[in-house]
Amino acid sequence: MNILVWHVHGSWTTSFVHGKHRYLVPVTPDRGPYGLGRARTYPWPDSAVEVTPQQLRREEVDVVLLQRPEEMDLACDWLGRRAGRDLPAIYVEHNTPKGDVPNTRHPMADRDDLLLTHVTHFNELFWDNGGTRTAVVEHGVVPPAVQWTGELDRLAVVTNEPIRRWRVTGTDLMPRFAAVAPLDVFGMGVTGLADRLGLPGQRLASHDDLPQDVMHTEVARRRAYLHLCRWTSLGLSLIEAMTIGMPVVALATTEAVDAVPPDAGVLSTRVDTLVEAARWLTEDRDAAYRLGARAREVTKERFGLDRFLADWDRILEEETCASR
Repeated sequence: MNILVWHVHGSWTTSFVHGKHRYLVPVTPDRGPYGLGRARTYPWPDSAVEVTPQQLRREEVDVVLLQRPEEMDLACDWLGRRAGRDLPAIYVEHNTPKGDVPNTRHPMADRDDLLLTHVTHFNELFWDNGGTRTAVVEHGVVPPAVQWTGELDRLAVVTNEPIRRWRVTGTDLMPRFAAVAPLDVFGMGVTGLADRLGLPGQRLASHDDLPQDVMHTEVARRRAYLHLCRWTSLGLSLIEAMTIGMPVVALATTEAVDAVPPDAGVLSTRVDTLVEAARWLTEDRDAAYRLGARAREVTKERFGLDRFLADWDRILEEETCASR
């Protein structure tokens, strides 16, 4: 199939474009949010092809994969065809609802022209989807090329824009963990985080927007993975850390409760419990190894790339066949 898909979430799209199809990724001269093109920090196969809006008019497109409401109009303008009417359309919702939860109405609620696909069962439950058909395709990750070594008595955090997002990403909780073990924070927009939190550099180090393979190598050297998100969808960075073989210390919120079994990490809504867990794993490398080995086993079975792509193949085939 030829699938039109915008590059919105790098890690998710990396997994998605590893399938057996041809992926048309819009690119604009400014490489802005609606024309980012191919990833520059993730390994993408050659089947992910950059196309300009002008080129899309001449492309054979079998299905449109939408991820933002405004892409409905963009697809119509750039293709000269209506997504959901002239072409099959699937809308992928990556995020937890905002606003009056659990009454937040999804922008694609009560539509009969597309399939609304969530990345977690939690998200499907909490969004008000109205009468729109829904499905859930859980995450799958390209297995990182490294395995956990944990030789550094430090905690790894992967998050984007922790200063702007603050309570959503649990940034306000970081000093409590930095008191028991130094933190290494990886992601976009993490520069200046220690100063914003009033922490010395030896207690929190920022690593801004590293290439994915470099980040995986560095994360794997840390003792445990710290997941402090209060209200976000299940992060692919958490799954990648587990795939590497890292033990998890996480807030027991959203989908993390279901994704991390008790023998693969410590989950709680009591921050004191998590702080003590971080101290324990920092001091006991053997315990960290046991929990991480279980985490790797779980993610290989549940969040493997083959399962993810097979689920998507089934949905793509069903939607295109139904359209025909």
